[in-house]
Amino acid sequence: MTQLKFFDFKSASLSEKAALMGRAGSSPFSSLGHSVGVRFSQELSSCRGSGVFTKASYSSSSNGTYMSKRALSSVDKEKFAAENYFYQINGTSVSSSSLFSRNVKALDACDDEYGGVVVDPDRLPVNPDAFASMLRFSLSHWKMKGKKGIWLKLPLERSELVPVAVKEGFQYHHAERGYVMLTYWIPEGPCMLPTNATHQVGVGGFVINDKNEVLVVQEKFYAPSFADLWKIPTGFILESEEIYSGAVREVKEETGVDTEFVEVIAFRHAHNLAFDKSDLFFVCMLKPLSAQIKVDDLEIQAAKWMPLVEFVAQPLIQEDGMFKKIIDICIARLGKHYCGLLPHQVVSKFDGRPSCLYYNVIDDQDVNCKGN
Repeated sequence: MTQLKFFDFKSASLSEKAALMGRAGSSPFSSLGHSVGVRFSQELSSCRGSGVFTKASYSSSSNGTYMSKRALSSVDKEKFAAENYFYQINGTSVSSSSLFSRNVKALDACDDEYGGVVVDPDRLPVNPDAFASMLRFSLSHWKMKGKKGIWLKLPLERSELVPVAVKEGFQYHHAERGYVMLTYWIPEGPCMLPTNATHQVGVGGFVINDKNEVLVVQEKFYAPSFADLWKIPTGFILESEEIYSGAVREVKEETGVDTEFVEVIAFRHAHNLAFDKSDLFFVCMLKPLSAQIKVDDLEIQAAKWMPLVEFVAQPLIQEDGMFKKIIDICIARLGKHYCGLLPHQVVSKFDGRPSCLYYNVIDDQDVNCKGN
């Protein structure tokens, strides 16, 4: 934050007033309303560390240039580097210690690995005016240090700061239930920050029992053309949820039936759907572990076990090329003429994190599984 505290004009001596007012208008900075020029540089504190600030008092030199007497707060001085602050008041020689006291503080933030800055959302100033001053100061500071992208996460309870940030040039990146993320690109040229998430991910559970019956549902909310359609349970996976566990969960939530994941049979990629986002939809084959149905009253109108022949014979299934192809693939898998994808836990050296890689393993002894 930059807090510039000019001297109390009422308490200044007559000579100080005359020295300032008598030379007003002769400075190249006079159009700004005062004749002060500043340049600074300071290292950011860590995201969770104390804020770094410098309190500078000023003394005059023979040529009317005022140099800062720098003092640091109780922070790690190795993380702090400050250039001198230069103040010039039309060449007037006055006692600056009675004129200026300035506290300079940047927003608490940390560097990211791409030359950018991530502002700490838990250490934002309370006052919007103070936030505006700190933000302007920080942007100038980060620009001098050659920083690139700035990430500013504003919690829902600090929503009053959003218009302040937008006024300073920040743009919306994405929003969740509890926050909005804004960004600012400092260098000239096109912004190189990654865009918001482009896809939503859905799953469908194809559950078939030993009687060759498929677990199907009718939803409460549907387009009129789908009024008579019985479909497999579907839904979106949750944040940080695996595809296979999401399919098992959705079937359980909508029908009350416990299942075991078998394979990913196929997936569909479509564009410009909800909120103009792209959509990945994974069809998963599941094995039932229970049979009793308990319908989710919030989303589902009805659920039942339906003979596979009746399910396939539905006009909407027969008339829709994609639905029909999905069913054909599922039937081929039941006959072991098709191999789906299984999740395999792997760890990449790029990020050191475990993840699921989906691929099929063809048993050489199983000549029926061609994997295509």
